[in-house]
Amino acid sequence: MKIHNTPSLNSHNDYAYILAQHILVKHEESRRCSSWKDEEGKSIRTRTKQQAAQMLQDFKKQIESGSKSFEEIARVESDCGSAAQGGDIGVFTQEEIQPPFFSAFIQLKPGDMSDVVFTDSGAHIIKRLE
Repeated sequence: MKIHNTPSLNSHNDYAYILAQHILVKHEESRRCSSWKDEEGKSIRTRTKQQAAQMLQDFKKQIESGSKSFEEIARVESDCGSAAQGGDIGVFTQEEIQPPFFSAFIQLKPGDMSDVVFTDSGAHIIKRLE
């Protein structure tokens, strides 16, 4: 993570430049119940928050066991447009992401993966890249 003139990551005015990947699984409570792979949201609208979390826990086990890479799963399973880039969401600042995502990210070391994180977008697992 590159931080420029940032005395504290908790201050609203600080800008932390962040590099991460994520896998997003949307569910019935997501703010937008559609995605690139479910444009009408038929599957998303019938998926509970708990089911989304279980899917992510299963993906995390596959990644940790080495049976699949984070990127492989993200390309096929993530409901985010970043799926095409293996879940890479590029460089962003604290102000550009939802607070629960940022809070989970700053607790990770480079290469680490989060537990399931819930935002208004849905459920995520996050991998810190730098």
